[in-house]
Amino acid sequence: MSFNVYLSGEIHTDWRNEIISKAGELGLDVVFASAVTDHEASDAAGDHLGEETNSFWRDHKSSKINAIRTKTLIQQSDLVIIRFGDKYKQWNAAFDAGYCAAMNIPYVTLHEETIIHPLKEVDAAAMSWAKTTSQVVEILKYVTKS
Repeated sequence: MSFNVYLSGEIHTDWRNEIISKAGELGLDVVFASAVTDHEASDAAGDHLGEETNSFWRDHKSSKINAIRTKTLIQQSDLVIIRFGDKYKQWNAAFDAGYCAAMNIPYVTLHEETIIHPLKEVDAAAMSWAKTTSQVVEILKYVTKS
């Protein structure tokens, strides 16, 4: 059974590659998609629409361009993995979780125990909470088993 999985959230560690690599080693039939992980490219997604002197409007235009990709890929997903790191606030990841919940798209959160409390509502709507990329891969292994 082929699965489309969207990898959302924190962009400052290698968690995406860990999941993709481990799933590949196991031969899992999973197609991965992701947000743009180049922070500067993401921030500049709307720059071609005209220069902005106010950072709010630059961010506003770029977030809308990024949302085209994000919404489309989430809607095409069978499962979304949402990573929350403890170093930066991932407001966009929390938004992705809410979008998944509203669209009835299953998601799994991936984060450490130290941020359980601020994510209690996000975790409550998740199908699972994983602490490691290995646990995520085990979930993928199980749900793609024929």
